[in-house]
Amino acid sequence: MIAGIRTWTWILVSCLLLVIFGTTATLSRITGRRIPWLIGRSWGWIELFLLKVICGLSFSVRGSENIPNSASVALIKHSSAFETLAQLVIFPQQVWVLKKALVWSPFFGWALMALGAIPIDRRSGKNASAKVITLGKQRLKQGSWVTIFPEGTRVPAGETKRWGISGILLAQEANVDVVPVAHNSGYFWPRDGWKIYPGHVEFVIGPAVSAQNQDARELADSLRLWVDTETAKLTPEPTEAEGANN
Repeated sequence: MIAGIRTWTWILVSCLLLVIFGTTATLSRITGRRIPWLIGRSWGWIELFLLKVICGLSFSVRGSENIPNSASVALIKHSSAFETLAQLVIFPQQVWVLKKALVWSPFFGWALMALGAIPIDRRSGKNASAKVITLGKQRLKQGSWVTIFPEGTRVPAGETKRWGISGILLAQEANVDVVPVAHNSGYFWPRDGWKIYPGHVEFVIGPAVSAQNQDARELADSLRLWVDTETAKLTPEPTEAEGANN
């Protein structure tokens, strides 16, 4: 019950912040993409702070030294909404590859487009991959990272799913590195529930990998194995993982 009250409190505060920051980021698009990005990053920090204060959910990052100085492609495990917020503060200026429906969300979707997001319809298959590559190369050339959830959707804690290869193909075309990211957020903010449970989310950033002269599918499978292995090491104690089982 306490987790439910905390979660609803955070949701209500977040809705107000989303209206404020979403509107500000959208209107600031006329200045370019840098100002919307700074607004979005500030929003991310505030949301994460509120999650810690209200819901008791904190986070830490290992492997920050593996983040390249130049724009690259981040391949992030997806199991909750937490990593959506955390990526804003972990990586430099970035754009997200996301499902097309999200851009129609009031305030949130508008702000995402102001930041240069790449919306795709996953049902379109090769057309979606082509869009990721075409627009992704443009964003990378402009100095923005491209962050992708290669599983395509949130996967419950402790489970795995075959990765898509559009991120690898983009890195090959743009001649940039890929950076894998593992974490255990799904145990505290479960995919199939709405409650946020107290705990500590750990992110592990792997070494940057060149995608050049490699088979895209084999590289994707290799990186997925690394992410799954690291994530398994982050499995919390049963009392901490209450949310994953409710």
